[in-house]
Amino acid sequence: MTDDKHRHTLLVVDDGPENLRLMHELLHRDYQLRVASSGANALAIAQRTAPDLILLDVMMPDMDGYEVCRRLQANPLTRDVPVLFLTAKQQAEDQQYGLDLGAVDYLSKPLEPTVLLARVRSQLRLKLAADQLRQRNADLDQEVAQRTSELQAVHDVTILALASLAETRDNETGNHLRRTQNYVRALAYKLRELPRFAAVLDDESIELLYKSAPLHDIGKVGIPDHILLKPGRFEPHEFEVMKHHPRLGYAALVKAEELLGMPVPFLRIAKEIALYHHEKWDGSGYPEGLSGEAIPLSARLMAIADVYDAVISRRVYKPEMPHAKAVAIIREGCGTHFDPQVVQAFLSLEQEFQDIAQRYADTDETLQAKQQLLTTAQPRLSA
Repeated sequence: MTDDKHRHTLLVVDDGPENLRLMHELLHRDYQLRVASSGANALAIAQRTAPDLILLDVMMPDMDGYEVCRRLQANPLTRDVPVLFLTAKQQAEDQQYGLDLGAVDYLSKPLEPTVLLARVRSQLRLKLAADQLRQRNADLDQEVAQRTSELQAVHDVTILALASLAETRDNETGNHLRRTQNYVRALAYKLRELPRFAAVLDDESIELLYKSAPLHDIGKVGIPDHILLKPGRFEPHEFEVMKHHPRLGYAALVKAEELLGMPVPFLRIAKEIALYHHEKWDGSGYPEGLSGEAIPLSARLMAIADVYDAVISRRVYKPEMPHAKAVAIIREGCGTHFDPQVVQAFLSLEQEFQDIAQRYADTDETLQAKQQLLTTAQPRLSA
């Protein structure tokens, strides 16, 4: 006897008292035993105690061993417990039937004690190995999930860090990034209610849109300070320089993808948004003058999100404007600046847009920090 054997619990199922006494005599010194005289009782004990091995008689009244095995296999709590059939039925087809149900072995009555003990030991060793393998797989799954979560967190932080880099160099605030990405996600969820958008706006695509949206103005890092940080309106020649930021952002993201050496789904959408979010439905936008559905859907969503937020938000150079004013501007731009269907989605989401704007509203401290940035930058602007 070993301590290992005492850890094993065997469930013996037989409707014959003499058979149960015999099994008890053969096994009780080496194993912890549970006994059941019916199939129903066996199922209850198996679910309650999770034995390491079940020795199961086939021919029993009410519920035979085959049905017990079938139910054990169907129950997630007991499907991994090995079943060893004990029966006087010795036909090959009977044995095959039992093995097909999921039994691991088949012993014929009358039992030979040495063979029974050898088969029990063998099945318990296999059970131990299978349990260890399952545990190892579970540990690996948990480790993979944790690593995946960590990589996703790094991925998200990297996006926000890049977006924040651009934000520190212009008049926008970090909350502008949060507001616009939430506007875009709300629009996407609304649009996918329409059959024509349902296929392209699945959960994964919307999540990529949400996470890519903060990179829409990443190209502003390439605009000279004396233009980017100008507190008033741009002169025509200054605006022409500003109009380069979509291409600069796109080029930066293309370079990032090249360095990775493989295409990345979120960068594909980020490139679309960065390059095309200033295009207009009627073709009068920039940088390529695309029109209609030639403009990627991601950029058409961002166009409304960006304009709405620009209108309602305070800036160091302008006061905030009311929600109604932003709605009027977007409604007026329907079919010229904006995709009409995206406008309709926006109009049905007015309250949600207002809720997002309030949730991520800029504080006085945030605006003061931006003012300080501009003040600090003035020596550079005049240099």
